[in-house]
Amino acid sequence: MSLNKAIQYGKEHRKEYKGAKSIDSACRNNGSCDWCRENRLYKNLKRLDKANYTD
Repeated sequence: MSLNKAIQYGKEHRKEYKGAKSIDSACRNNGSCDWCRENRLYKNLKRLDKANYTD
């Protein structure tokens, strides 16, 4: 069943994107916009900063 038919017959249960996600596909999960990338990689970036820190 194609996506259009699924929507037409009420078989589609995915939520619609809201806010910035509905406008910019780069801002969705695992997105490439700067804000999303920084939020997703925060822990790893902190770990790298700690590894590169020298007294």
